[in-house]
Amino acid sequence: MRNALGLMLASVMTAVVITGVWFWTSSPRADAAPPQTVAARKAEPLPAPAKLALKDDVETTASLSKPAPAPAPVPAAQLARSTCANPDALGVSRTVVIDTTGGPGFGFLQYKQFDFLTDKEIVLTFDDGPWPTTPAVLKALADECTKGLFFPVGKHTTYHPEILKQVAAAGHTIGSHTWSHANLNNKKLTEQQDKDEIEKGFSAVKWALGASPAPFFRFPALQHPPAMVTYLGTRNVGIFSCDLDSFDFKASKPQQVIDTVMKKLDKLGKGIILMHDFQKHTAEALPALLRKLKDGGYKVVQMKAKTPVQTIAQYDDEVVKDLKLPTVSSRPVSSVVQTISE
Repeated sequence: MRNALGLMLASVMTAVVITGVWFWTSSPRADAAPPQTVAARKAEPLPAPAKLALKDDVETTASLSKPAPAPAPVPAAQLARSTCANPDALGVSRTVVIDTTGGPGFGFLQYKQFDFLTDKEIVLTFDDGPWPTTPAVLKALADECTKGLFFPVGKHTTYHPEILKQVAAAGHTIGSHTWSHANLNNKKLTEQQDKDEIEKGFSAVKWALGASPAPFFRFPALQHPPAMVTYLGTRNVGIFSCDLDSFDFKASKPQQVIDTVMKKLDKLGKGIILMHDFQKHTAEALPALLRKLKDGGYKVVQMKAKTPVQTIAQYDDEVVKDLKLPTVSSRPVSSVVQTISE
């Protein structure tokens, strides 16, 4: 009995010893080097964050199946500055958008409701074009990287539509100044004739540009009959007077234009300036005048319209009819032009 028990204990002890030896020899030790295989090398850290939310992962995966978003458009003001070749240009300091609902009036010479200009701010406006003198005005403005507001005469736009297109292409604002530059305070004109002058003028500008201009209007000679002021209000057209008149149509020399503008402006401190791109002396004076404005610390504000003017179809048709454009010939060149000698 005792011999049997002893044999059993000896067997158990032997099994324990064998198991311990096997475990010791087969298990890796802490100080043992890992097997030298590629799989056992330490992985390089990923450039992405160690922890990614499920939402981020989904968005990243989804972006592989759709085009990348378009870059944000460059703001117009920034684009204008970046394309200006003159680092010391007068430029445009501020652009405002005008809601012309109800026909608001601008220019304290006649309309004293909307005082939106701050000290040293000016608006450059030009009447009576387009004319062969207008390109020189455009060049002076372009050299100073600045913008103006043009009030063309309807008939003049039919004479020089290509020049008015240059005004638009340069980024200036374009309104209207009647069809024939008629004084609408003239008692010989009926109320309907006054309306015809206004509407046909806008339609002529639209014809020349191929698109409706701004609903901005200036009365010739700043003569504004109350009935037409009311009418423009019903048409949601903004009315423009000025804060100071350059009287460039009276000047005999370019320097007179400069002196008149600067003297009045230094007294007022700001304002809407009335000039004429129709006048030769204005075109000649403008480069030096713009420099004086820059040196005097004045800043240009450009005025734009919230929406274009809605012309009336009747007047659009009248403009085309009055142009008396030649019919397009369908005859071949050989039947029209023949060589008789070489």
